[in-house]
Amino acid sequence: MTWLCEYIFYSHILLTTILVIILTIRGALSAVHTQDFHPKDWYMPVLASTAFAGIIGFAWQAFTKFSPSKTIRITFWLSPLLTCAVGILLICIGTPVSSVASAIAFVSAIIQSIYACRVNPRLENATLIVSVSIVDKPPKVTDILLSIIIGTLCSAFLVTGIGGATATGTRIDSLFIFLIIASLTWTMQIIENTMQVAVSYVKFIQFAHTDDLAFKSAFKSTIKNSMGGICFASIFVPVVGVITGLARTVSMVSGDVNEFTFSCANCCPGIASWLVAYGNRWGFVHEGVFNRGIQRSSNDTRALFRRREIQNTINSDLTSSFCFLTGVAAGAMSALIGGIWAFVILRSYATGVTMYTFLTGYLLSRVAMAWVQASVSAYYVAYSEYPQNQRLDASHPSYLTFGRQRPQV
Repeated sequence: MTWLCEYIFYSHILLTTILVIILTIRGALSAVHTQDFHPKDWYMPVLASTAFAGIIGFAWQAFTKFSPSKTIRITFWLSPLLTCAVGILLICIGTPVSSVASAIAFVSAIIQSIYACRVNPRLENATLIVSVSIVDKPPKVTDILLSIIIGTLCSAFLVTGIGGATATGTRIDSLFIFLIIASLTWTMQIIENTMQVAVSYVKFIQFAHTDDLAFKSAFKSTIKNSMGGICFASIFVPVVGVITGLARTVSMVSGDVNEFTFSCANCCPGIASWLVAYGNRWGFVHEGVFNRGIQRSSNDTRALFRRREIQNTINSDLTSSFCFLTGVAAGAMSALIGGIWAFVILRSYATGVTMYTFLTGYLLSRVAMAWVQASVSAYYVAYSEYPQNQRLDASHPSYLTFGRQRPQV
């Protein structure tokens, strides 16, 4: 199964590259002959916002490295505010599509605000676990920067194809845009998860065995042995993440209002828990260290957490929420820059530009933050396998036991 996913991924890269080149050339020719599409007015805000997203992603992970406490708290409160700002921009654009998107943005901002209030007492623990996970020999700046540059170039290349399809705007072009967006999302997920596997491999060796493994060696091992599992996980794990997020949202906002909401509140967490056992970010650690495949690695790590009786702590960990909200905030910043720029220059482009730049900003930020999430995952797994290891921070056994009390949303 994993080898098939790897084959499909490399084949899709080739086909998508050909499609983007054809669409870009066709769009340029169409702009010359019809004058209905203005390439400069479309490409400038999109490409500039994409480049800005890469800068924001790099800056955010640097802030996390040097001041995790302030960065985490700012992220949980800044993300809903920026999302609300994007909603206001979409209302000002005034198209039917932007109106629907603005409603989604406002609902998302409200949910994020409620969630931030609810988890506020746990931010200190989140800061503690992030701090001790990333403090010891983080990846070199060049390694992080290289992953962001590759992601930025991939994003910029693929959005040129979207611009080419926008130039002609036929029904088949709508399909092409959807395929390019799907390709962009999958490709960026693979870049992010490749970083996660390589970094978690290095950090696990540091935490568990007090040895230092070069990132270059871990990266080569990941490319050679784990690409099939990463390609599969880059589809499956985000789906599990969406379902898990939905389950947490339902549990947070639902009450015993009626039988339907009561059944949803009980059903969604059960489905999420079952799926997480077959694909989760914790599995990336064993995938890198032991090359067992993402499904077996995910199962093994969940079983390990249950044996140590820290599964509730794992489920309550805020690192994934922090990285997600970082992506939302960075995406919102990119969307505001690109959307306002397009709104001022040519209003008809503003809706599409806003949504495309939000996506690229979100994805690039997740790539930038991958090493932070990988470090925390490696710490948890290393602690679960070697709880008495002196390499691990002495304060953490007491912190890790708090999750035995009860799960938290």
